[in-house]
Amino acid sequence: MYPGREKAIFENRYDAGRQLAAKLTEYKGLANQVRGLQVVVLAIPNGGVPVGLEVALALEADFDLVVARKIPLPFNPEAGFGAVADDGSVLLNDEIVGMYSLTREQIDFQVEKVRAEIKRRRMLYRQDRPPALVSGRTVIITDDGLASGFTMKAVVSSMRSRRPREIIVAVPCSSASALEEVSKVADKVVTVAVGSQARFAVADFYKNWHDVPDDEVFRCLDKFRQARFKAGAEPRRNR
Repeated sequence: MYPGREKAIFENRYDAGRQLAAKLTEYKGLANQVRGLQVVVLAIPNGGVPVGLEVALALEADFDLVVARKIPLPFNPEAGFGAVADDGSVLLNDEIVGMYSLTREQIDFQVEKVRAEIKRRRMLYRQDRPPALVSGRTVIITDDGLASGFTMKAVVSSMRSRRPREIIVAVPCSSASALEEVSKVADKVVTVAVGSQARFAVADFYKNWHDVPDDEVFRCLDKFRQARFKAGAEPRRNR
């Protein structure tokens, strides 16, 4: 381990999902009341999908994706100044916008690029399947970790308009600042580990870390559908 790094406590994202699910057992009983129809796990692609799969399987809950992306800085795509949710709504980090004196033209250009990418990913992952129904249900939103928390905040804010019963954010790890920020918008935040180092990186918590390719996302979706088919349950979808 390098100085300033957190201790790796997850073998990979699947292990992280199983450890996270152990902290969400109260929702398994709720799911079992009507064969999982009261709880839906929504994973943010791509890294959140293996995590969300394991949570959904452990809770015997419904499972789907919610596509959201950070808005990259024009001159540094690794850094972001906000996020776009799956419905196209935007959440800006005003501090970063001001720090880099971003113009309205720069902001709008980056936002439209991200919206186009979200649309592309929705079509790729969902194809002709309608999104999972969330109205009146407990929604558990997962990702592989929270660094700034802005993307998660954008997803939670967007999800409110769909009238869920409650919104639970569940992530294997989080920075202390992101945990505080996301707690302001979610009904509850559940995490296995909170970063204590000044320098926070989600990858530091994982022994095996890699960018999750699209084919792994499809494998996760297929694994869930096969498990649901064996259980004889049909996910609820918007029609």
